[in-house]
Amino acid sequence: MKTVLLGSTEVPAGKLLCIGRNYAEHAREMKAEVPKEPVVFLKPASAIIASGETIVIPPFSNDVHHEVEMVVLIGKQGKNIARVSAFEYVAGYAVGLDMTLRDIQAEAKKKGLPWTVAKGFDTSAPVSPFVPAASIPDPQRLAISLIVNGTERQHGSTADMLFPVDVLVAYLSTIFTLEPGDMIFTGTPEGVGPVVTGDMLEASIESVGSLLVGVR
Repeated sequence: MKTVLLGSTEVPAGKLLCIGRNYAEHAREMKAEVPKEPVVFLKPASAIIASGETIVIPPFSNDVHHEVEMVVLIGKQGKNIARVSAFEYVAGYAVGLDMTLRDIQAEAKKKGLPWTVAKGFDTSAPVSPFVPAASIPDPQRLAISLIVNGTERQHGSTADMLFPVDVLVAYLSTIFTLEPGDMIFTGTPEGVGPVVTGDMLEASIESVGSLLVGVR
């Protein structure tokens, strides 16, 4: 079973609830409509790797893209959670990467098929250790960035999320029972792009921490 760290405590990983196109400029760079409600997809917990580990490009893809994201860790079970109560269910925050097989995703979109293979392959969800939620007074005012081989590729602010954390927790809880260890990947700012074997990726979020992974 995969686990993640909350401080120094190991937490069993639950389901990974991922939000697409949660930053308007990223939606535009993908030539997609800016959504009126959250776009939701899933990754399996088996996709998780930790900082210091390696993203492995599957042999059936030739176009793997990085997407830096803030990840929210759920701390207690909830269903149909009111927005005003949403933060009571948040245990921590981390830096994450939603690695995407862009060629596989594009083909799936053309055929109207799910994105599961493009998004859920092994090593597609690098996650840093989580910091306790109490240490982040406002998760919607944090700088977020990604550096590849020393060059900044993505830079933005969680203030630009179309659907902030409390909205996502409330919305997702109307569809799924949220359980301890579940994670919400909250979407990526603009600047996504390809990675290749040998690249080093350093993702960071102000006050939350950093994540360093390689590619092979």
